[in-house]
Amino acid sequence: MDATLPKTERLSGTKAVSELFGRGKAGVCGCLRYKYLHRADGAPSRIVVSVPKRSFKRAVKRNLLKRRIREAYRRQKDLLGPGFDVVFIYILPSLATYDEVFADMTAALRKIQALDSEEVK
Repeated sequence: MDATLPKTERLSGTKAVSELFGRGKAGVCGCLRYKYLHRADGAPSRIVVSVPKRSFKRAVKRNLLKRRIREAYRRQKDLLGPGFDVVFIYILPSLATYDEVFADMTAALRKIQALDSEEVK
């Protein structure tokens, strides 16, 4: 298991992000709202993490939550598999602990994988 998050696994670019928000499927798990799109190319999965400024005015708190979300994803990204573009948006008005974020990330990744498996059938 490669427990890093290299640049190739970070979603960037207006075109790719617009396509994800336009054609992606959405869901919610605890403190995370996610939107995902399965690509058929088999390339590594790519993610974007967002924490709204409306909920957390101070950049320190937004950055803390983004670090927690990225770390939770990085430690269990093998649950997702290759070929996905995913955006994770933090939705709670208060700070969640790392353990809460980790549990919600686990549930979100399993839901994405399960929903995608059902669509293929």
